[in-house]
Amino acid sequence: MSKVPKMFGSMVFNDKKMQERLPKSTYRALKKTIQDGEPLDISVANVVAAAMKDWAIEMGATHYTHWFQPMTGVTAEKHDSFIQPHGDGVIMEFSGKELIKGEPDASSFPSGGIRATFEARGYTTWDPTSPAYVRDGSLYIPTAFCSYTGEVLDKKTPLLRSMERMSTEAVKILHLLGKTDVTRVTTTVGPEQEYFLIDKELYDQREDLKLTGRTLFGAKAPKGQELDDHYFGAIKTRVAAYMKDIDEELWKLGVLAKTKHNEVAPSQHELAPIFTTSNIANDHNELTMEIMQKTAEKHGLVCLLHEKPFAGVNGSGKHNNWSLSTNLGENLLSPGKHPENNVTFQLFLAAVVKAVDEYQDLLRATVASAGNDHRLGANEAPPAIMSVYLGDDLGEMVQAIIDGEDYVSHGKERMETGVEVLADFKKDTSDRNRTSPFAFTGNKFEFRALGSALNIGCPNYMLNTMVAEELSQFYVELKGAENINIAVRSLVRNVLTEHQRIIFNGDNYADEWVEEAQKRGLYNLKSLPDAFAHFLDRKNIDLFVKNKIVTEAEYRARYEIELETYCKQINIEALTM
Repeated sequence: MSKVPKMFGSMVFNDKKMQERLPKSTYRALKKTIQDGEPLDISVANVVAAAMKDWAIEMGATHYTHWFQPMTGVTAEKHDSFIQPHGDGVIMEFSGKELIKGEPDASSFPSGGIRATFEARGYTTWDPTSPAYVRDGSLYIPTAFCSYTGEVLDKKTPLLRSMERMSTEAVKILHLLGKTDVTRVTTTVGPEQEYFLIDKELYDQREDLKLTGRTLFGAKAPKGQELDDHYFGAIKTRVAAYMKDIDEELWKLGVLAKTKHNEVAPSQHELAPIFTTSNIANDHNELTMEIMQKTAEKHGLVCLLHEKPFAGVNGSGKHNNWSLSTNLGENLLSPGKHPENNVTFQLFLAAVVKAVDEYQDLLRATVASAGNDHRLGANEAPPAIMSVYLGDDLGEMVQAIIDGEDYVSHGKERMETGVEVLADFKKDTSDRNRTSPFAFTGNKFEFRALGSALNIGCPNYMLNTMVAEELSQFYVELKGAENINIAVRSLVRNVLTEHQRIIFNGDNYADEWVEEAQKRGLYNLKSLPDAFAHFLDRKNIDLFVKNKIVTEAEYRARYEIELETYCKQINIEALTM
């Protein structure tokens, strides 16, 4: 394992390699673009492109590709070689213009009607915040994708815009609280990836699996998960070899693959990374899914990312661990030892609670799909009713704030094992609620309703925008306050009181909760058509238009694309049967 530090990021044109290969002035200019969002000059891009090309060729690359995420739900790439004619031969060249801009056809990707076949030109543009890497003989350059007339046609651009929006509003709030040294706030994500592995020979015998990703008919297995013997069980030799190959491939590409284990259902497994910025986490998760599927082929296996490939056992989700951090390293969702005195934490907590309540319909729509609709509501998948779990300690604190009472956090209690040879330890201040769709887990929120095949860009740009909008409203209310601490506490109390209906610490599977949620006025949107009936509600359109994430036409186009994709998937299943 001593080779891992040397292996990690070896195929990535990362910060270390940029420092080694770029002139200092070029490196500083590029870092300002990455860290502060400053425009990139073409002269800088030319120097970066030359250095990137030289490094890529040393790593065995002959081609480059602008790697992007259209509205298909998967990634796209077109490969061009570095060769340029030179006399009777060729030379290897790569310019700043080629680095910055590519030209795939926009009409061949889903556009929701905002592009026609005779309006074919589209552009990809380099995203310098996500490092380029070499894979399979090509230099992969993460890019955004738009049409000739500028319409956003990808999953990346809205995410980047939402991250900027969140940073702007969060920094304004923090400056009001006296934290004037903060210049940037970053949203971070750690997406846990669940998947199934099955033998390719068996897969090839199932037309339904090949065409739809799930079994549409047939008898259930005599033994399912009823013995609870697969979860965290010893990993079989063949699967362990597969997981080892995945780890090594991901580590070379700078992906922080951390945890691997057997999941609950037979043949189901999980890979979890360490969190990173939302944009890079999104790119890395797409890369992870691609590598998982390609690596499976080398082992005579097939990796299934469908949310519910088999009836009667667990489906596969993707837990989205979301948080906020400042450029100074402070986690804004960390309660600290005394959350009752931490006004920063309370304010950001209130913003999240308010956002989930006001946009619960939209949050449900972000995870709706033909596959995920089969999974939600059982076997540790949260139900379609959106709610926030805070745990005992925070739940009691919130109730005390609402009631206007003093509260002292219990802190971490010591867990006594009762066995002398086993060390006592401190347990967390809250349990884990596997039935909750949106659970606080110590210093982050875990959005558990995502499906395993989902591109995480969509739920994260929507979540970022929702919370940024609430922070914007908070700033307007607080900016003229004579005593900021008193004003914040008053605001937090009012917000939590008004939106306490969304907080639920109990069993989300219970029939009583369905009845209680209805009384509270919460939505129970069980399918994509139910959820998308609210997608075009005026408040939801206004949220993204006001915050300049997408235009109304682009937002409506995404509605059309998702509905069309759903109908096509259902139709393919019907034709297969």
